[in-house]
Amino acid sequence: MHIVDAQIHVWTGHKPVNPRHRQVPDFTAEEVLKEMDAAGVNAAVIHPPGWDPNANALAIAAARKYPNRLAILAHFPLDKPVGRTELDRMKKEPGMLGLRFALLQPHQSRWLIDGSLDWLWQAAEEANMPIALLGDNLLEAINMIAPRHPRLKLIIDHFARPDKTWSNLTELCAVAKYSNVALKATGAPGYSEEAYPHRDIHGHIRRLYDAFGPERMFWGTDITRMPIPWKQCVTMFTEELAWLSTKDKEMIMGGALCKWLAWRLPT
Repeated sequence: MHIVDAQIHVWTGHKPVNPRHRQVPDFTAEEVLKEMDAAGVNAAVIHPPGWDPNANALAIAAARKYPNRLAILAHFPLDKPVGRTELDRMKKEPGMLGLRFALLQPHQSRWLIDGSLDWLWQAAEEANMPIALLGDNLLEAINMIAPRHPRLKLIIDHFARPDKTWSNLTELCAVAKYSNVALKATGAPGYSEEAYPHRDIHGHIRRLYDAFGPERMFWGTDITRMPIPWKQCVTMFTEELAWLSTKDKEMIMGGALCKWLAWRLPT
């Protein structure tokens, strides 16, 4: 099975501002690959973190050096619109498969629903660049964006950040009706109240599997904030979810993500 992690970060010279991430000044591509090898992870998608101002350039360098192991969902400042021409330029950078925006600051709380980013949806759709999203009002926004831009591939980050009761589950399952919307099943152990294998969230994952299917459900970790080792993040899905077939696992553990992002990795 070819295992591809849907979300990791690499950075240098800056400790994460989020205290849940490893509080180290550097987490390089070489350190990532060493841990991936130990866990049996073949490849991963870098999400350049906001705490390192050079994160995009660092990710591009990593993808250029390790094209069969690392790729990128990049970001850029959203304070002024960019058009398709700029996105087409970005697509030419090594490993660039799409975009990812985590709109978590107070001044960004309504950007997903107030029309501030209408230019982005249009430009990304025209440039055929998938977008992963995280932020307030996300599921409300998906209901607005997905039907208006049917050729724009959207990815919901981190189960849409559930609370301890997973109170967003019904709303999250509902947006699976849009065929251009996928779910990143990333960071699952961090949303559990139990120890490995985190059985308290297995039922939630099953409901989401039933809604999105294996073709639109992408396993991943966000490893630097996980409470368990990378290997256990893998085996939670490959060994502990007995209702997943071998074919389902091949899709969820990497096949579906690579297809969604058009990442042609050697098998």
